[in-house]
Amino acid sequence: MERLESTSELQSRLSSLSFSSFPGITSQQCDNSPLERLQNTDLSQSFAQTKTDMDEAKGDSEQHSEGNKEAPAEPTLGEGGEENNSAESCQLSTEMKAQMPPLKPPATWTSAALTELKAKLRTEKDSVVTVYRGDIMTVHVPVVPEAKKVCWEFATDGYDIGFGIYFDWSPVTNRSITVHISESSDDEDEEEELEAPVSNGDVEKGSKAQTNSKLAEILPVYRQDSHLSVQGGSHDFPGDGTYLLKFDNSYSLWRNKTLYYRVYYSA
Repeated sequence: MERLESTSELQSRLSSLSFSSFPGITSQQCDNSPLERLQNTDLSQSFAQTKTDMDEAKGDSEQHSEGNKEAPAEPTLGEGGEENNSAESCQLSTEMKAQMPPLKPPATWTSAALTELKAKLRTEKDSVVTVYRGDIMTVHVPVVPEAKKVCWEFATDGYDIGFGIYFDWSPVTNRSITVHISESSDDEDEEEELEAPVSNGDVEKGSKAQTNSKLAEILPVYRQDSHLSVQGGSHDFPGDGTYLLKFDNSYSLWRNKTLYYRVYYSA
């Protein structure tokens, strides 16, 4: 009986309680559209809405991608242009060299009259020069209409010197023989635009790379025993142009070379 009375009393107290008995909670907040709140918790509808949004976003992305394909980015200047220009210039250089007629080898000879040549050239102006260590002296000899060939002779004191001959097919604008001295092949190329740079290789092998499309090799630069005998030769004119006679001391690190030389024309 006591338990029943206690239970009845507890139930009567609970029934008398209202929402206003708990702070922060009102009956209005809890009773506001309970059906709507339950409908929002429907997971199937939420998933369907999410899928629709994703499909729309995917469609927009595909349209944007198609738009990019229709208007591809143009290549920037200098990426392919430089390669094309280089290939075209190489092709033009090869074509110009193919058009040049082949050059005959020079006629060369040596003489034991070393003392006599030196004594004679000492009396002539500008026939004795010093080619300093590391230097290259180039004698430019243009073709002249009143002759048929160019001739040369040279000798040195004490040590040998490199010697080679090239021919420039560029039109002749000056018929005077001129001399150019450079400390290296690069400086020589800057001083004379018509002249191709000569790489600093082994002079004993005579291999010299030429890049000027109008420059042809007649005799590659070799070290000549000009201190032991007179070195001479001649070459028939192949056409209009300029001979380049190179006296090369670029391989020497310590010794200057005293050079006795003369260049002249012959009929």
